[in-house]
Amino acid sequence: MVPVIALVGRPNVGKSTLFNRLTKSRDAIVAEYAGLTRDRQYGEAKWQGRTYIVIDTGGLTGDEEGIDAKMAEQSLQAMEEADAVMFIVDARVGMTPGDQMIAEHVRKLNKRYFLVANKVDSIDPDLARAEFSPLGLGDALPIAAAHGRGVSYMLEQALGSFPKDVAEQDEAEQEGEGAEQAAEGEELKRIPGPSDKDGIKIAIIGRPNVGKSTLVNRMLGEERVIVYDQAGTTRDSIYIPFERGEEKYTLIDTAGVRRRGKIFEAVEKFSVVKTLQAIQDANVVIFVMDAREGVVEHDLNLLGFVLDSGRALVIALNKWDGMEPGERDYVKTELERRLFFVDFADIHFISAKHGTGVGNLYKSVQSSFQSAVTRWPTSRLTQILEDAVREHQPPMVAGRRIKLRYAHLGGANPPIIVIHGNQVDAVPKSYSRYLENTYRRVLKLVGTPIRIEYKGGENPYEGKKNTLTDRQVNKKRRLMSHHKKAEKKRRDKKR
Repeated sequence: MVPVIALVGRPNVGKSTLFNRLTKSRDAIVAEYAGLTRDRQYGEAKWQGRTYIVIDTGGLTGDEEGIDAKMAEQSLQAMEEADAVMFIVDARVGMTPGDQMIAEHVRKLNKRYFLVANKVDSIDPDLARAEFSPLGLGDALPIAAAHGRGVSYMLEQALGSFPKDVAEQDEAEQEGEGAEQAAEGEELKRIPGPSDKDGIKIAIIGRPNVGKSTLVNRMLGEERVIVYDQAGTTRDSIYIPFERGEEKYTLIDTAGVRRRGKIFEAVEKFSVVKTLQAIQDANVVIFVMDAREGVVEHDLNLLGFVLDSGRALVIALNKWDGMEPGERDYVKTELERRLFFVDFADIHFISAKHGTGVGNLYKSVQSSFQSAVTRWPTSRLTQILEDAVREHQPPMVAGRRIKLRYAHLGGANPPIIVIHGNQVDAVPKSYSRYLENTYRRVLKLVGTPIRIEYKGGENPYEGKKNTLTDRQVNKKRRLMSHHKKAEKKRRDKKR
């Protein structure tokens, strides 16, 4: 079993900084801001051949109320799940009543624990050990997470007794086979697919307070992330792997994205960046909207970003329960009118709070993902192109007809169809939309945008040097001179 280590402590003692140091990532948002982390964040780390899971948690104070109480529940749950607990304290601040409260709880857990004194870069480590000895948790391990000082010794104490990983030689062979298959395939960019580890990555996005975290908990069947009646509850992008029906998934709960003019806190700007990165990292995006508010302008802006990223899309209208029939009819009419540019996406009317319609999202996620990553042979794509051109030819440009010769697959998620021909720079957008709709209809694609790219014919003599001899060049010049003189005589005779 892979060991699990939970990082706990008061707010702003450096838990997220240490989390990023151990996982060699920037997954956790770090800032000089108390209470920044709210949900528990999992990350995979490795040290001297030992793989382990580290959990970042929100700060504990002992007098939590409101949303802070929800944060405390997440931290306590992380300690229950962990094999070992790292209790982080701030060496600069010294021991506080909050530290004593957490130490008392840690002692009752009946788990391995380690007292870690962070921020000792400007303090004598021996003084830090003496400062926290009254906690009764043994000698503190002095570290400076921001600079990496003392981290190796801390890991040696925490992980030294755990066995090293069993070498899996098959991984290298599988990677080699995958590269060989890609080389044998057509001219393809990276074809994304569900990895054995993560499965299909599903990002849950939308404006603040539309019910994203409630939907995540409903899909997981547990209170995995904090749900609170306050906009901006989620600040980080939380990756949650799980299985359903022998199928692997990774849910990504994201922070709500407000209009740029409404963002004032630096923390919220980091959250927005994390959300946009999660969209890029996902295979499928579930876009959540509030059915009672309908389609607002910012929803359209966010959908535009999803389209630009090329990710498969499923739309969920949340808080559908309790609406009057007249209100529902109006919302459906507005959806048809304002979301015409994403008419390829499945729309579900759900109640994340009560679970109505949530199970149907998985079928749309699966079909959208399959449409986004399926590969088709060049012959199939070319045949569809020829049939489309036969039914409706491209327009004339400067008296010459645009010629589209053949098509092949150039990438996936989204599918990229590369069409070769002449005068392709002059193909109008309306004709590209016609081809896009034709491919979507014939290939029965749902939930994914399609991109059409063109490549013009190349001049076979472009870039080649002139290989004519001097004698051939002189002969060519004499012939041209002769033709010019004959043409002049004909003109003079007519006059």
